[in-house]
Amino acid sequence: MYTFLAIWVYYNEAGFELNDKFAANLELLTSSGEYNYAGYLLADSNGNSIKVAKYAGLDRVDLIENNEYGYCSLVKAAKYVLDKLELENPTFSRITYKKRINKRLWDHVAVREAIINALIHNDYSNGVPPKFEIFDDRLEITSAGGTILGINEDEFFDGFSNPRNQELMRIFKDLDMVEQLGSGMPRILKAYPKECFRFTQNFLRITFPMSPDAIKLLNAEDEAATKAVITDDASGSEKSSEKSSEYKIDHLIGLMSENPNITTYEIADELNISTRMVEKYLSQLKEKGIIVRIGGRKTGHWEVLE
Repeated sequence: MYTFLAIWVYYNEAGFELNDKFAANLELLTSSGEYNYAGYLLADSNGNSIKVAKYAGLDRVDLIENNEYGYCSLVKAAKYVLDKLELENPTFSRITYKKRINKRLWDHVAVREAIINALIHNDYSNGVPPKFEIFDDRLEITSAGGTILGINEDEFFDGFSNPRNQELMRIFKDLDMVEQLGSGMPRILKAYPKECFRFTQNFLRITFPMSPDAIKLLNAEDEAATKAVITDDASGSEKSSEKSSEYKIDHLIGLMSENPNITTYEIADELNISTRMVEKYLSQLKEKGIIVRIGGRKTGHWEVLE
C-alpha cells in the first residue's frame, strides 16, 4: 500500500489542504481505483532512482562521485537533484575597478528548467529515469522518450506544451516548481543555443558547456588553493601563508577524524566550497600521506594518518 506523506507536506507548505480524496483529485488513480504510474512515482517509497554522476575528465571512464536520489517521492527526489546541482554550480567573483563580476559554471535558470523538464517529461514506462552527469567541461542531462508524441522539433523549441506526464506537470505546477506551461524552453534558449540539444529515437540529451569566464575564475581559485596546501622543500615540510585555506584544510581533516564516512558533498557543504575544491584538497592530502581511503567509494571510509 502506497503512502503519500511527502506530497501532503509539500502541498501544505504551498498553502493547499488535501483530503482523503486527494488521489482522485490529483488523477493518481486508474478507472478501476488502483494507483496509476504517476501515483507510483509520487509515493513515499518506490523503485525509481535518479542519479547524479560526476567524472574526472571529459568522458565516463573515471567516476569520482555517484549520488543516488530516489526510492522516494519524485518531488522529493527533484528537490535533492536541484540542491545537488546548485551546490555544483557556485558563483565565482572577480572584483574590477568598476564592479564585481559574478559568473557561474552554468546559467542557473536554464539548468533548473532543464532539470524539471527532464523529470516531468521523462518516459518512465521503460523503467529508465533521467540522469544528470557532470564532466570537467560540461553538464549533460539525459531523459528517456525523445520528443513527445505529436510535437516536432520546431514546435518543441517554440515552447508548445504537450506534457508527456500530465499528472506530474499538474502537481509540479501546484507546488510552484513549474512557473508557466511552455515557459521552460524559452528560458533555456535565452542562455544556450539549439545545438545544445540532441534528439534520438529514444532519448533527449541537453549539454550545457561550462562558462569560459567561470572556468578562468575557478582555475584561479584552484591555484590559490594549491599554494595553501602543505609543501615540501629541502628543510622539511612547511605551511603556506594562506590563512583561510589553512583553516579549511584543518577543518576538513577534523571532519574526517570525527566522521570517517563523510562524503565529498557533505564536506563541501560544511566548508562552503565546491566539490571540485574538496577533491583538490583530498588529492593533495593523500599525496602527502596525511589521509588514506580505505575501501571503495560507496562502502569505504577515510583514515587520518597524522
